[in-house]
Amino acid sequence: MGILIGLDKVGHEWPGKKVLDSATIGIQEGDRIGIVGTNGDGKSTLLSIIAKAVEPDTGTVTWRNNISVGFIGQSDKLSDDATVKEAVLGRREDYEWASDARIRSILSELLGDVPLDSLVGTLSGGERRRCDLARVLIDTWDVLLLDEPTNHLDMHAIAWLARHLKSRWQEGEGALLVVTHDRWFLDEVCQSMWEVHGRRIDPFEGGYSAYIQQRVERDRMAAVMEERRQNTLRKELNWLAHGAQARTSKPKFRIDAAMELLAQDPPVRNSVELKRLAVSRLGKQVIELKGVSLSFDGRKILNSIDWIIGPGDRVSILGTNGVGKTSLLRIMTGLLQPTSGTVKIGKSVKFGWLSQQLDNLAEKGDWRVLDLLARYKQYLIVEGKPTSPSKLLERLGFDAGDMTTRIAELSGGQRRRLALLCVLIDEPNVLVLDEPGNDLDTDMLAELESLLDTWPGTLLLVTHDRYLAERVADNQFALIDGTLRHVPGGVDEYFKLLEESSSAQGSSKQKPAQQAAVPQQKSSNAERRENKKRFDAIERKLEKVRNEPERLEAELAAIDPTDYAALLAKQDEIAAARALIDDLENEWLMLVDKVQ
Repeated sequence: MGILIGLDKVGHEWPGKKVLDSATIGIQEGDRIGIVGTNGDGKSTLLSIIAKAVEPDTGTVTWRNNISVGFIGQSDKLSDDATVKEAVLGRREDYEWASDARIRSILSELLGDVPLDSLVGTLSGGERRRCDLARVLIDTWDVLLLDEPTNHLDMHAIAWLARHLKSRWQEGEGALLVVTHDRWFLDEVCQSMWEVHGRRIDPFEGGYSAYIQQRVERDRMAAVMEERRQNTLRKELNWLAHGAQARTSKPKFRIDAAMELLAQDPPVRNSVELKRLAVSRLGKQVIELKGVSLSFDGRKILNSIDWIIGPGDRVSILGTNGVGKTSLLRIMTGLLQPTSGTVKIGKSVKFGWLSQQLDNLAEKGDWRVLDLLARYKQYLIVEGKPTSPSKLLERLGFDAGDMTTRIAELSGGQRRRLALLCVLIDEPNVLVLDEPGNDLDTDMLAELESLLDTWPGTLLLVTHDRYLAERVADNQFALIDGTLRHVPGGVDEYFKLLEESSSAQGSSKQKPAQQAAVPQQKSSNAERRENKKRFDAIERKLEKVRNEPERLEAELAAIDPTDYAALLAKQDEIAAARALIDDLENEWLMLVDKVQ
């Protein structure tokens, strides 16, 4: 195997932060490398330098003669005026790509719901991202560099991408470098890892799980070495006068020793104790759904769902994009009325909701972090001990300097961690998390899991991160064709059910070749613009009428109790206001997928 790309003493500094310092490393034929590290430590910068999209401040990047390198950064360079077909397929003739099974498969999986004649400028952010990914995957490359390729993909598409990348080259050929926070994907695709931290690159053998074990062993060895060093210093203080000799060690990872260490660890959660605490906080009834259905414009989203959520239950809801997971959460929490069926919520239930849009931080962009924390209690109980919000934020990766930063100036990952903290400080007993792992690096995901392991309440989770879904929750449920299925076998069983459902229906997606030949029932550009206008109008109207029921109820309380006619009229106004809000929210939910 020969070297494809070499980095020699590469250094790079962004304003205020040096991310790489004299880094020397190589990429060999057959490498399948995952790049990990905390947010801001330089993972994307490293990938851009390797791709020659960014020129390093010092050092050199050398490509082997005549190699081809494909690269996807965090933002695309697609032209808004190009059609999807032009942006993805370039100048290929229809017969050329339609006769290629590999290209058809890529287009079917990534763009099966996107008309090829659509203008790129009319696409949502997720659709543009998938277009850019398809554009790179259909070409052949010696080296493929992917920065967060799983963003905007559901679990099924992520699994397909993993299979595609594993079969893309013969063993010992090509090279893949990928930056992603999806730990399952790293384990499935990568055979080695690079950790970018402290301005250097540390290589590790094996996938993500092996990397974590090696890190544990590395940290343990470092602690032992430090203890020995301190003992030596105490015994021989005069050693300092002569200068301590630098010592380096790269302990070889031993799988048997690591597994022995893991075997001695206690379970990640004490489920019995958490259940006991949850019952004491919640009582016996939490959420009960009976015959719950949801429809809009004749399309049934949820179909007669019966489900009982008890105290201490920890469940993740699986499903493809647009299947109705968020709608189900909104129904379960009383934010959306079902078309039919009943929802009973326990009297002692207190919801804490972390939405994808981080609603609890909305309109607080000018606030500083400390100003926000000052509005909450001074401490909360974490892992059985009182902890201040600022200390918990430090645990979640904030430093002292971040406390005076305005919320609008925080990174996406920092805002998500801050929003989660605000939810936890309110001490809900039912925690609802909608894609909590977005924008979080692997270390912060592990810290999030550690916090949730000791959280005593009911947990409802929606995520496309299969590792998080199975790690944090005790049970998985899948939304397929409007029905809810318990999947005790986890994500693998969910995929089998998806395949069975797809086979029973013949095919849920049209092939791209069929798209070109058969007129598709897709929204035109004009229809998309109209949908966006309607969507914006609904949002504005919701803002105006959302508090209307409360205002009318206050007026009802002021009416003379003996004036029955006035009381009935006001009650009718309240019912009409609530019905209007429900109708607007239902229409908003149906339009949100069409405009994003």
